[in-house]
Amino acid sequence: MSEAGGAKEELGVVESREWYLSAYAPDGVPTSEHLKLRTLSLSLGPDSIPDQHTALQLLWISVDPYLRSRMTGHSEGLFFSQFELNQVLTEFGIGRVIRSKSSEFSEGDIVINPYSPIAEYCVVPAASLRKIDAGISLPDYLSSLGVPGFTAWLGIEVLGNAKPGSNVFISAAAGGVGMFAGQLAKLKGCRVIGSTGSDEKVKLLKEEFGYDDAFNYNKETDFDAALSKYLPNGIDIYFENVGGKMLEAVLNHVNRGARIPVCGMISQYNKRWTEREGVRNLLNMVGKEVKMQGFLVGTYLDRFGDFMEEMVGHVKQGKIHSKHKIYNGIESFLESFASLFSSSNSGKVVIQVV
Repeated sequence: MSEAGGAKEELGVVESREWYLSAYAPDGVPTSEHLKLRTLSLSLGPDSIPDQHTALQLLWISVDPYLRSRMTGHSEGLFFSQFELNQVLTEFGIGRVIRSKSSEFSEGDIVINPYSPIAEYCVVPAASLRKIDAGISLPDYLSSLGVPGFTAWLGIEVLGNAKPGSNVFISAAAGGVGMFAGQLAKLKGCRVIGSTGSDEKVKLLKEEFGYDDAFNYNKETDFDAALSKYLPNGIDIYFENVGGKMLEAVLNHVNRGARIPVCGMISQYNKRWTEREGVRNLLNMVGKEVKMQGFLVGTYLDRFGDFMEEMVGHVKQGKIHSKHKIYNGIESFLESFASLFSSSNSGKVVIQVV
């Protein structure tokens, strides 16, 4: 190990920058008052690494909206535990093995770490890591082959049970999950409509991701009218990403037996849970016998092998396309996280750390 990157070979120590939560943010987009970057000295000497652990240098890190729900300081109405104050944040990441006390990994291996600290270096259990195959770009392992792709696959394939001819509506359709949900539904032979926040992203959905049509929710503000226009034959599958007024409108247009897989509700994340928008027409679920189901990817890890086999094939054959918004350097995390809540954002947000 060289002096580059702050490493000190004679001491087996690196200077590692990491992001941590310094104060809870009950509402609004978190700022530098809540998320801070600090530098710690981390020992990577042989005696500092436990058996069956590896030392990693972070190369890429995913940036995902669900983190917002872990920064409020309130557990009510939320589905993930809160980060502790002064705790380093964790995300889905890609790292390079720089030291290993596991027979499964060697120095230089590139690995996926589902629970990566947002830190330049870390020591983690080897059991949680997975080697990356050559031939696919590293950002794709954080998008189409990562949590966003797996989330989309579960919603369309497993919970949505998409069939040829199904009418599928996807909100936040140009986001990290939505772009894959739409493409997977098209591969199933469905008619796919998306909602998104700009005319530019409407064009992206139709021209790059193969959506049959899409609308800009900032222009089509009467969601009931928009859904009547774009989905005149009703909705068989609604991939729910935003909640609020859009969910309420969808429930007026669902067909009998419709499925609504719920992976998130980004329109509500920056509001206190007691101030979030309610849905007044849930009774429609009774009359139409609708199945609405929230899900966490961790519950379906037994299906991850099936997902990877199918999705790797799609990616290598050019049937699934990704769009990445790449930030550079670990110091860009705060800016990249804030971008998730902008209507101008599209694609999967990732950081190239090295």
